[in-house]
Amino acid sequence: MKIRPKRLRQGDTIGIIAPSSPPNLEQLKRSLTFLDELGLSYKIGKSVENVYGYLAGTDEERLEDLHEMFADPDIAGIICAGGGYGSARYTDKIDFQLMNECPKIFWGYSDITFLHTSMNIYSEIVTFHGPMLASDVGKDTFSDLSKKMFQQLFEPMELHYTAAISPLESLSTGVARGELTGGNLSLLASGIGTRYEVDTKGKLLLIEDIGEEPYRVDGMLNQLRQAGKLEEAVGFVIGDFKDAEPKKRPISLSLDEVLHHYIGQLGKPAVKGFKIGHCEPHFAVPLGTEAVLDADNLTLTILPGVE
Repeated sequence: MKIRPKRLRQGDTIGIIAPSSPPNLEQLKRSLTFLDELGLSYKIGKSVENVYGYLAGTDEERLEDLHEMFADPDIAGIICAGGGYGSARYTDKIDFQLMNECPKIFWGYSDITFLHTSMNIYSEIVTFHGPMLASDVGKDTFSDLSKKMFQQLFEPMELHYTAAISPLESLSTGVARGELTGGNLSLLASGIGTRYEVDTKGKLLLIEDIGEEPYRVDGMLNQLRQAGKLEEAVGFVIGDFKDAEPKKRPISLSLDEVLHHYIGQLGKPAVKGFKIGHCEPHFAVPLGTEAVLDADNLTLTILPGVE
C-alpha cells in the first residue's frame, strides 16, 4: 500500500513549482484567485519565473524547488504550475527518501508523469494526476467539474466516474481491480529501459496524450507492449487523446484501430472516453490507490488519495 498524504485544511500553504517548462505567468497569476477561493495560501518556488531555453530554470534550480517544498514543514501540498518538458532530466538526482519521510500532496500531469511514476516507485507515496495552475486553472475554459476535483484534497472521498460525465465505451469487457498508475503515454514510453519505468504488474494502467497522431500512439503502445507493460496490467483506463487526427499521411489507421490492436485484443477490461488528460473537464485522480474498473457497466471507482 502506498502512503496517502495528509488532507489539506483551510489556511494551509501550497507550494507552487514549475518542474519542467516555463509556465505562462499571466495565467499563473490568474489561477491564484482559485487558491484563495479554496482558502489556501501559497508560496511560489524560486525558479518558477526562470527561463533557461525551454526549461523553467536549470535542472539544479528546478530540483532545488522540488526538494525545498517537500522539506518545508509549512508547505502542506505542492501543485505544479505547468508541464511541457524537462522533469526527467533530474529524476536521478531526486531525494526520494525525503519524500517518503515527508509525504505531502503532489499534483500535476503531462510531463509531470515522469515524476509521478518515479515517486510512486521510490517514495511509495500517492500522487495526483490533475489540472495545473498556469496550464488549466488560469484559463477561461477551466470548468466547474475540474474545480470540484480539488475537493478530494480536503476530505478522503471515493471517486466515481460514470458515463454521465462523458460517453464511455468498452474495448474489452469484464471487471478489474488494482492500483491505478500511469498518465501521459509519451512519458511512460520514454521511461522504458530506465530505473523509472512504470510498474504495471497487477495494476490498472491510465494512458492519455495530446497532439500525437495514430502512428505515434502506435509506436508508444508497441514499446510498452514489447516491454511487457501491457501484458502485466490487469485493465486499462483510456483517457483523452486530444488532437490525435492523422496529419502527415492521407491514409492512416484511426486512433480507435490502434487502441483495439494493442489493448482491445488483450481481453482485459478496457474502457475509453475518460475526460482525464489535456481536456476540459479534467477529472483528477490519485495515482497509487486501489481502483475498480467495471467495463461491463462502464464505471471507474477510485479509493481516496488523502488521509
